[in-house]
Amino acid sequence: MKYYEINEPKGIASIRPAEGPIPKPGPGQVLLRVHAVSLNYRDLAIATGHYGREAKRPLIPLSDGAGEIVEIGAGVKRVRTGDRVAGCFMQGWMGGPMAPEHAATALGGARDGMLAEYVVLDSGGVVTIPAHLSWEEAATLPCAAVTAWHALTSFSLKPGTTVLVLGTGGVSIFALQFARLAGARVIVTSKSDAKIERARKLGASAGVNYTTHGSWGDKVVEISGGGVDHVIEVGGTGTLARSMNAVRVGGRVSLIGVLSGVGAEINPMPILAKQIQVQGVFVGSREMFEDMNRAITMHRLKPVIDRTFEFDQVPDAMQLLASGAHFGKIVVRVA
Repeated sequence: MKYYEINEPKGIASIRPAEGPIPKPGPGQVLLRVHAVSLNYRDLAIATGHYGREAKRPLIPLSDGAGEIVEIGAGVKRVRTGDRVAGCFMQGWMGGPMAPEHAATALGGARDGMLAEYVVLDSGGVVTIPAHLSWEEAATLPCAAVTAWHALTSFSLKPGTTVLVLGTGGVSIFALQFARLAGARVIVTSKSDAKIERARKLGASAGVNYTTHGSWGDKVVEISGGGVDHVIEVGGTGTLARSMNAVRVGGRVSLIGVLSGVGAEINPMPILAKQIQVQGVFVGSREMFEDMNRAITMHRLKPVIDRTFEFDQVPDAMQLLASGAHFGKIVVRVA
């Protein structure tokens, strides 16, 4: 089979094609013929050596993919051959609160990931994908969609709630879509007026161009009438102070990503003065994934894909991710 691997994380060029035998599923495992995978910024950070956690070496990268079960190992009863499934980001997190050992089962980091024609996964670490989604659409769900779902559903989300999403990448666009399903009002930030307009067409009620409005937190407070209820924070230290400014007293900031970097000092006084709840969100459990898929199925929601690449175009797909020019998700078709 064909696959990609990283031996030394020194940049996109370190993601190199390789070939090897098709793996065999052991007891409690399934063999998946991968049809499509999708990219996350975590994948770029791992390839460039800037990920905060130690990754396996050599590593088959990427956490997100969807495919068909073509073989099952001994004792597997939960799924069967022919099932259309996606892999869970953390193979060992079935439900309940996250535990430290769950992180050691993360695909494309602690374990080999999905950027291969065939992969072996735990039978408990896959979920059936919504029937109305294509392979490419289903491949976008395991990380970005589950993360957005986890963040939104762990706080008060109801009609009239105001949610701020930063940027127009995968997590933020899924958060926009899920929040709108609940009747929430969504404000989006971007450096591109064209992307803000695309977000409006998906249901965003307002947008703030952060190059035009350097103090965009103040602008969000003005638009929302006193601050938003919930911020989907993907920037990290470069944006967190403005996010805390933008949120209302008693609101929540869900810290999901660190796209603007790490290491800067953060003033904790706004957290105290405004009684802000700051929540770290690291993807989610299989139970969350299954709950989310039920909502996606009920509302016939379609993930937003910016562009789909072929399997031999992985470096090009990663370059698009690194550029930040995309809107929504980037997908690679495998089979």
